[in-house]
Amino acid sequence: MRVFETKVQELKNDVLREVAALAWEDRLTTGILDIPEKIVPGPDATMRCCIYKERAVVSQRVKMALGGDKSNPCVVEVMEVACDECPVSAITVGPACRGCIATRCVHVCPKEAISVVNHRAEIDQSKCIACGKCTSACPYGAITKNLRPCERGCKGDAISMGENKKAAINNDKCISCGTCVYQCPFGAIMDKSFLVDVVQMLRGAERWGYHVYAAVAPAIAGQFAPATLGQVVAGLKALGFHGVYEVALGADMVAQEESGELLEKGMLASSCCPAFVDYVEKNFPNQADLISHTPSPMVMIGKHIKKVDPLAKVVFIGPCVAKKKEFRLGKTMGAIDCVLTFEELYPLFESRGVYIEAIEPAVLDDATGFGRAFAHSGGVSAAVAEALAEKGVAKEEFELKAVPCSGIEACKLAFLKAGRNVLDGNFIEGMACDGGCVQGAGIIIRSPKNQMEVDKHAKEAAGRTIQTVLEESEK
Repeated sequence: MRVFETKVQELKNDVLREVAALAWEDRLTTGILDIPEKIVPGPDATMRCCIYKERAVVSQRVKMALGGDKSNPCVVEVMEVACDECPVSAITVGPACRGCIATRCVHVCPKEAISVVNHRAEIDQSKCIACGKCTSACPYGAITKNLRPCERGCKGDAISMGENKKAAINNDKCISCGTCVYQCPFGAIMDKSFLVDVVQMLRGAERWGYHVYAAVAPAIAGQFAPATLGQVVAGLKALGFHGVYEVALGADMVAQEESGELLEKGMLASSCCPAFVDYVEKNFPNQADLISHTPSPMVMIGKHIKKVDPLAKVVFIGPCVAKKKEFRLGKTMGAIDCVLTFEELYPLFESRGVYIEAIEPAVLDDATGFGRAFAHSGGVSAAVAEALAEKGVAKEEFELKAVPCSGIEACKLAFLKAGRNVLDGNFIEGMACDGGCVQGAGIIIRSPKNQMEVDKHAKEAAGRTIQTVLEESEK
């Protein structure tokens, strides 16, 4: 049995496993109310003030496992009953305050929220707007800005403290990257799950005559250790998936298409990361035309599978929360029918008693190493460079100047420079997650070694060319 890195991750897994088990047995309506007491039997609380609050939190997680608030279009939601532990004062005065004569903090405050009482600065929180000017003005660094983890992690400025002192998400700014989901130490923010939809899809395949395929993202390398990727593939087939494809093959298709688009336009931004695309469209609408018109690898592989098998339904399995929003967008043309994260796949295995560590491995070998390397920052750029080289594009004809952007802050800087025509590059590779998909919100193991695992997986396909792989996929 897997030992989870955090209690939050373990609780999420337990809830998803129980919901999935009931869905397999078609007992959701009769058994759903028993889950909180099953997971939190009591009588003593282990994580919160009492078992009743713990059970209330589990009930909210059950709701999210069933798809969350249907009236809320956002993929990520705040579970208010779980959000009550963080300090609410963003600006605080520490012990280093000397009550100095200069009182620069007092003079710089635009709301007159700071005063000196008994030789020490005090902040009137009812007036404070958390602008941070006092933190810069204090010569001792005694005033600090203490943001909640979810606020600090959200680079799209979509999270704030609501009127009830709980976290609130601005759907107009949210890009569904999911950073807040794993940043919250109390697990008060969660991404909606479509796990039940996948179970029902698998259960109905034989009855209705369609074939359910799993499209597995390359960031899966090492995520289910000690099980190998081949054992994960065999496990998926044991669950009832008709077949399994590498999304890396879709990445090879993207590299081929984007290289041609870059040659045609001369300046391009990648379209692989839906959170990055959403961020640009919301914050740099005048530059959104820089984004490639090529669909993401997820969409490309979905279209390919449905071309090969007209009876196909495709489930994308990856590290990304934003994909849960992308697959329902009109521009994806129904290429993908549902999305799961790696976090959700593990309880799906558990719910059916599929122990992948004991299964005979299957083979999954569709793509190039370049397509597999899409999973980490710099991988898209390397693949586009390879596609250009395979097309025989000489450096004198066109020189690729890639700008790999790891994280939203780097993406923002690149587009600010591009808007002022000072960006030293012609291809912006945008990844919303720091490090790329290998550090996505839906992964199981969060480690610096994740990139090494992906690189190792990529080297296993060394020697293949993008053109050759694409030709073989058409046969």
